[in-house]
Amino acid sequence: MRQSTGRYRNVHPRTTRNAIMNKFLDYQRLCRLCPLLCLALAGPVAAELSEEQTINYIKECSADWASSVVTGDTSRMKVYFAEDFVGTGIEGNRYNKTQAVASNGPSDIYRSNTIDSVDVRLFGTTAIAHGSETWEKYDGSKGQWIWTDIWLLRDQGWKLVAAQDVEIPAPP
Repeated sequence: MRQSTGRYRNVHPRTTRNAIMNKFLDYQRLCRLCPLLCLALAGPVAAELSEEQTINYIKECSADWASSVVTGDTSRMKVYFAEDFVGTGIEGNRYNKTQAVASNGPSDIYRSNTIDSVDVRLFGTTAIAHGSETWEKYDGSKGQWIWTDIWLLRDQGWKLVAAQDVEIPAPP
């Protein structure tokens, strides 16, 4: 047995060579896996939507929110409302996502609520939606909500981050 010098002293040269070769092969495997690991750890990446698809998505979400006033179905709202959402209600009160998506079932106040218009403007990763809805209550009163919503493109896709609502009573 030959004497080795340095860090592998008293180790057979063939054993040393095998150990080094195994470490090299482990390093090669790690290099092949690294890009996959990085992609897996990076999390979901928002799918790129065209401008038209983004505008349609925001309009669909606006219609969903409007119909939830009557139906009480807030299941989709839980998806497109950002966790840090803050809205300003018609009386100036602030509300968050938890309050917005809380549902007590179908409304016993509103008979109908229909989107009149939604205009969406895109500014890179920000979208501003201006819209109006016409509602009718079971007591026969009618009115309109005018609103502005702010959307941001995040890793999970387009999320509603802010809303401002104003109520306009219908003329007598």
